Amino acid sequence: MDERFSELYALREEAKKGRDPTCPDETLAYLLAAVQKRRPSRILEIGAAEGLTSCAMLLTAPKAHLTAIELDAERAQRARENFRRFGVEERAVLHEGDAGEILPLLNGEYDLIFLDGPKVQYRRYLADCKRLLKKGGVLLSDDVLLFGWVDGSVPVPPKRRMLVEHIREYLELLKGDPDLETEVLPVGEGLAMSVKKG
Repeated sequence: MDERFSELYALREEAKKGRDPTCPDETLAYLLAAVQKRRPSRILEIGAAEGLTSCAMLLTAPKAHLTAIELDAERAQRARENFRRFGVEERAVLHEGDAGEILPLLNGEYDLIFLDGPKVQYRRYLADCKRLLKKGGVLLSDDVLLFGWVDGSVPVPPKRRMLVEHIREYLELLKGDPDLETEVLPVGEGLAMSVKKG
């Protein structure tokens, strides 16, 4: 394994202590296994935070190019610094801003899309994710089970009901889409894997 991974995992542990989101270890392991298996040449990450997941994917796929979107200016700045730190800046492009405004401007096809932005916006992003996803490509949507709230195994706190409704509607859209084959995996806080039919 690339020795840079030990530094990257140390930074992930730091990020977990703060308010900055980073996907669970289990989710990252699944994601990197998917990257290794599929060998994507183009990756899109929506909700890049500090860019640590982006860096991990690029270190796993040394020939891949990645497009990342992050709304928060401070996180976007740290992501740029991390791209430089891990030597992947020439293969990474970061768009700072609202993914809902940036996605319609993107072109080309992506082999793998990792959706880990604001959950209430997942439905809004879906049409562009589908448009940008290559046939046979995979869309991985993170946090779709959220503490067991979404499938009803754990009662939903009143303040989270609207969020849970948004995610449930998103999952219905995924499962009902004739162009996608979707499976919801009990990985991390739930990972929906949608493959675009060829």
